[in-house]
Amino acid sequence: MHLGYLGHGTADGVRLCGAFVLVGRFLMASLLSSFLSSEVVAQEEIELWAGQEIPFAKENGLKEFELVCWGGNMCADDITVPTLSFYPAKENPSGKAVLVIPGGGYNVVAFSYEGHDTAKALAERGVSAGVLKYRLPDNRHSTNPQMTPLTDARRALEIMRDRAAELGIQDGHVGVLGYSAGAHLATLTGLWRSDDSNQNPNFSVLVYGVTRLTKSNQDWLETSVYHRPLTENEIAKNTLLDLVNEETPPAFLVHAMDDNVCHYTESTYYAERLTEHGVEIEMHLFPTGGHGFGLGLAEDGTDQWMDLVTHWVRRLN
Repeated sequence: MHLGYLGHGTADGVRLCGAFVLVGRFLMASLLSSFLSSEVVAQEEIELWAGQEIPFAKENGLKEFELVCWGGNMCADDITVPTLSFYPAKENPSGKAVLVIPGGGYNVVAFSYEGHDTAKALAERGVSAGVLKYRLPDNRHSTNPQMTPLTDARRALEIMRDRAAELGIQDGHVGVLGYSAGAHLATLTGLWRSDDSNQNPNFSVLVYGVTRLTKSNQDWLETSVYHRPLTENEIAKNTLLDLVNEETPPAFLVHAMDDNVCHYTESTYYAERLTEHGVEIEMHLFPTGGHGFGLGLAEDGTDQWMDLVTHWVRRLN
């Protein structure tokens, strides 16, 4: 295990991860766009469930729309037709691929700086990427809101594997990368294993993620995901640290120690549990950066993590 501790911090108590997402400290990762080639564009965008019945869908009058969120970044809401956008690797392809899952507190999907900007950065570094625009856990359009985002994520992983030869992806080298609530969803793909192995990730990258079932995190799940109190069985299922075992995918963890939305111990506790079970883990903690720094900024050093993670992905067997 490599711990990239880059400073010291003090715990100020675990805040409610995700629910405060719209008022957290979100930095304009789009400032890094000047470092990305304008030639890197999505090869195509496809509908996840084209030609199929969309799982858990019900009649609704919703129409997807985009809105400007924190820091001028674009988000999507009322998504009823989930999509996957492909960004094939450019220079020196690694044969590895990552499904990028944007955050947004399960209230919106921050598809720009936590989605397409991230996929472009990965493709520039030789890692193919797909950006998932997933349905939110909304009972206005879903009969099973708590399973809707995970079902979309599993379908996206399945599609990426189906197209592995076309995209130059090696067998057994498709992972997930999630931010905040998207990191929570990415964690679920690795811990709530599907019976279909094509729907499970080979590794995970969790950026200011959520892994603990604190009282505040349970409140968030009940308010934003389940829309009701959790049952005893659901509490056990959402106590994610207890689900870690030897089959849990290797993880790369990124957090800022002054994050007052998702406390950095969301990453450190997960790292400890993975280590107990002999699962490979690399973690980088930055002294400052807050929550929602996306690709990061040079001024606080958070911009280092993208190069670090692509080196890690390339090293994975």
